[in-house]
Amino acid sequence: MKKLLISLSLLLASSGLMAKNDGMTLEDISKLQSVTSLDVSPNGEYIAFTQSKPRTPYVDEDGTAWNQLFVMKKGGEARPFITGEVSIGGVQWAHDSSAIYYTSKRGEDKHNSLYKIPVDGGESQQVLSFETDIGGYTISHDGSKLVFLAKEEDPKHLEKLDKKGFKAKVYEEDIKMTHAWLYELASEEDSQKPAKLDIKDHVLSVAFSPVNDELMVQTSPTSLIDDIYMKKSLKVVDLDGDIVASFKTEGKQGKAVWSTDGKQIAFLGANDYNDPTDGALYIANVVDETIYKRVANLTSHVMDIAWQGDDVIYIEHQGVESRIVRAAIKRKIADRPVVDYGNGIHSRLSVSNTGDIYAMTDTASHPREVYAFNADGFERLTNSNPWLADKALGKQVAYEYEARDGLKIQGVLVYPLNYKKGKRYPMIAFIHGGPEAHESNGWKTNYGDPAQYASAQGYFSFFPNYRGSTGRGDEFARLDQHGYADPEFTDILDGKLALVKDGMVDTDKVGITGGSYGGYATAWSSTALSEHYAAGVMFVGISNQLSKFGTTDIPNEMQAVHARAWPWDDYQWMLETSPIYHAPKGKTPLLIMHGEADTRVHPSQSMEMYRYLKTLGNAPVRLVLYPGEGHGNRKAAAQLDYSMRLMRWMDHYLKGKGGNPPPYDLKHEEKLENGSDSSDS
Repeated sequence: MKKLLISLSLLLASSGLMAKNDGMTLEDISKLQSVTSLDVSPNGEYIAFTQSKPRTPYVDEDGTAWNQLFVMKKGGEARPFITGEVSIGGVQWAHDSSAIYYTSKRGEDKHNSLYKIPVDGGESQQVLSFETDIGGYTISHDGSKLVFLAKEEDPKHLEKLDKKGFKAKVYEEDIKMTHAWLYELASEEDSQKPAKLDIKDHVLSVAFSPVNDELMVQTSPTSLIDDIYMKKSLKVVDLDGDIVASFKTEGKQGKAVWSTDGKQIAFLGANDYNDPTDGALYIANVVDETIYKRVANLTSHVMDIAWQGDDVIYIEHQGVESRIVRAAIKRKIADRPVVDYGNGIHSRLSVSNTGDIYAMTDTASHPREVYAFNADGFERLTNSNPWLADKALGKQVAYEYEARDGLKIQGVLVYPLNYKKGKRYPMIAFIHGGPEAHESNGWKTNYGDPAQYASAQGYFSFFPNYRGSTGRGDEFARLDQHGYADPEFTDILDGKLALVKDGMVDTDKVGITGGSYGGYATAWSSTALSEHYAAGVMFVGISNQLSKFGTTDIPNEMQAVHARAWPWDDYQWMLETSPIYHAPKGKTPLLIMHGEADTRVHPSQSMEMYRYLKTLGNAPVRLVLYPGEGHGNRKAAAQLDYSMRLMRWMDHYLKGKGGNPPPYDLKHEEKLENGSDSSDS
């Protein structure tokens, strides 16, 4: 009955039938909290999880969200463990379930350090502080050894040279590698120093075997992001750095986890070098170094994995839904769903030795929370935003339509809050990046995609999974390779046309927005397809495929899984699939926003788009740059500023008088508290 009531309440909430107060505001979006990680204790008695705590714009000192630690006893309530202005990461249980390890920068720490806190009460104790930030770490099966990831400290002379003005940087050659370091936890020597393991490459992850002191490591030749994406390797080494087992893999590689007996490794990987995703599940045997594919990504994609006894539990996304599945590795039985489709969108797993399965799950009515599958069924355990119960939410549905070539395209549609059948409404198309990503039928509201705010303001919000998206298997994900812009972006247009044909959307009041590859889609739609869109907001987007290759930090990934060509192989095609080539067609008012520190899509991409449109003068254009932000805004003030500019632009051109752009000044100073000036915000 409990499971039925939960499912019914979720259904009513997502359909907008429960009595609520007003819809969401942009300030509401800025205070949304969500579960960011979870880990169940080995004995199954406790669940540790971290939860974001956003900073309050105009009040708090600007920065990224805090990350707090909570612990929940099985069958009990969550209790705060380490909260407030803290940033907790890397949460792991001690093997005997007596304490929790975590990384954080606390007190007088100069760098991220490793701490340990007893589960039954007591203060945190520092386990290790290092000369640089401690990243990932692993503790041996007997608790005697620690291996952690960190970079070496900069030579002392660099600081002196910097003060004298010698600050030259040698591009992509003076980068630092991350190493693995061994520290004896059982040692009583106060002067003990961590020893660097003899692993030549850049170390990305490390995990002790559950039965001995061997290490599973994932590495890349350098710390360049392109190498991390495309040249990741998987091996087992001993504490001298000697290779015990090396596995031949190709293309993208995701999470890897030891089996409980230490004889196998499950990992996520690509089918080949040109596969855009790491969506297949592989099993590697440590003794003979063989690999076999356990779950092929023919019509779906595997998103996370965990061992439970001899079985692998995995999260599978298909279309706009997801499920949790059990795969018997040593028994010849078919995979069987643990939680079937239609029960939320699952993103991360943690399993206990006692059989319980926990997941981070979001739905149309709430961001990510902790859910459990046990004898009582599948139930929600946390509520990070109780105030959401008083907010009216627009109805949300899966939406399928047919592209002009007959291909079925799926997406998610959020209705205006007080939708009336037969009336046409303005619409904003929110386009995901990647394109190797997908939209799921879960929580659709954040600073860049403020769907429920748009719903409260009378908009449809449309989230299409155009060809090239994940969630529908390898073949569908490759449909855009060497197929930039058309037909992938006409898939988005065909969704708009279908909704217009259905009598729901006003064809003259449709806007489009997106970040990264979604920004590319926005730039293309605002130029080459300009007659179909009344407003565009391009975020960290691509405008010139030729110069993108020369300014991005992922040229090899672009060539391998997107373009399938280099500029010198097909120069004219790349030129003609660049929005700047179609700039003279652009009549759509375009707001362009970009982080000044973006290395993935250089800010010059936005500058080119702006300058072309500004020079032509055929449509309003504005460029907004965010100092200190990279490929997406991470700090509270920049996120709220972005949301406000996005919705002001859409309101002005889809619901307002249009014409010249709205004022660029958002008057932030009017919301500062206690008469503080803008320099204090």
